[in-house]
Amino acid sequence: MQNRYSFGADEHVFVEVDEAMSLEAFFKSLSMATAVRAAQIKGVTEICPANASFQVKFDPDVIAPDDMLAELKRIEAAADKAESRIKTRIVEIPVLFRDPWTTETLMRFRERHQDPTATDIEFAARINGYDSVDGFIDAFCGSPWFVSMVGFVAGLPFLYQMVERARQIEVPKYLRPRTDTPKLTVGFGGCFAAIYSVRGAGGYQMFGITPMPIYDPNQEISYLRDFMVFFRPGDIVKWKPVDRDAYDAAVEDVDAGRFAPTIRDVDFDLDAFNADIDGYNRKLLETLHGH
Repeated sequence: MQNRYSFGADEHVFVEVDEAMSLEAFFKSLSMATAVRAAQIKGVTEICPANASFQVKFDPDVIAPDDMLAELKRIEAAADKAESRIKTRIVEIPVLFRDPWTTETLMRFRERHQDPTATDIEFAARINGYDSVDGFIDAFCGSPWFVSMVGFVAGLPFLYQMVERARQIEVPKYLRPRTDTPKLTVGFGGCFAAIYSVRGAGGYQMFGITPMPIYDPNQEISYLRDFMVFFRPGDIVKWKPVDRDAYDAAVEDVDAGRFAPTIRDVDFDLDAFNADIDGYNRKLLETLHGH
């Protein structure tokens, strides 16, 4: 896996690790972005990691573009030998699928959708070969998901399904973006799930909504007092389907300051994961629930 480097005018270098998303590409991208930060290269002003790529902004009056490129290629050689292990955490996220708010919203934008006669989750279930929406939800929630990037809008996580590529859910984005998406919508586009941290436009299919805030610029929510953004790259997520009563109870707990997400610290080993994906996922879920 060899990087592709592109200049963005005089102040940016875009580093594409791979055209296709994979955990291997993510780990190399993360390793390189971390190494660039640690190298403290004079002139670097910002490092922006993504799913299988990253971008470096620099001051060309301090370091010439060709010299910046040479530094990155030197770091790439070391990153190829980096261990594919990280200390991270696994968190359980409750989701009310087929909720009334995203359903009302998606019905207002059917003319922008591939199948105006179906809801987003019905469309996703059908094109992925599931006989029912319930079966699709079981598959969606049956395995953990890896947070490979946080961004687009503040605090929004992109999540990559931790199963063999042949089993991964894939759904196209809307033909044209919506002008509205409810806050905390659980959406899906391409091979990525996402949680919309704030209300706004969007093109991902809408499957449900979570009662768990993931972004609080005022840092008033109990588990967001240390930092306004909940997710960080490398987090592992387990979706938990809930009914309307459980959703409403969770919202009340959030408002009262009682809600605390289930979180466990874990060591993730990419090589061990690839050797036995289903077995490794079972161990992760056992850790989540304290077994």
